[in-house]
Amino acid sequence: MRLIIGMSGASGVIYGIRLLEVLSQVEKVETHLVLSDSAKLNIAIETDRNARDVQALADEVYSNKDIAARLASGSFKTDGMIVAPCAVKTLSAIANSYADSLLVRAADVVLKERRRLVLVPRETPLHTGHCELLLKASQIGAILAPPMPAHYINPKSVDDLVDHHVGRILDLFELDSGFVHRWQGPVSREP
Repeated sequence: MRLIIGMSGASGVIYGIRLLEVLSQVEKVETHLVLSDSAKLNIAIETDRNARDVQALADEVYSNKDIAARLASGSFKTDGMIVAPCAVKTLSAIANSYADSLLVRAADVVLKERRRLVLVPRETPLHTGHCELLLKASQIGAILAPPMPAHYINPKSVDDLVDHHVGRILDLFELDSGFVHRWQGPVSREP
């Protein structure tokens, strides 16, 4: 399996990093990484890592400015793409086919080739313009997977919430990370 991981400038770079960590341990999954400049900045702000640490987790790394990279062509076969986190600016560019960077062009190619594109938008609150962009992205084929915390898993840490959501994202590609606590119905509790 060949997956493109895009990380743009929204808060929540931990989702993209954790995806790369998990996928680097899965045999037969090849990852291709594109980081926006804002993602690189947020990695330094939000984690104790730097962009090079994150890039080392991927099999292939591309400059976001390299619009001629193989990810920019539909003839380069992939199984899809995950943009985590997905900034509203990136969401807007994807929804409007404004492919002025490799990250957006790769997403556009995934959509035009009818492959799976999963966007992890990380913004709140949302105004009507944001909601319209989310609707448009969904209408053109993107799957929207905002990081909504699953409290039924009784998380003990933020890492538990991140891992569960990463697992749900990977479920969309039929990859079982072992992180997802599958809902079994309510546990009966006697008073």
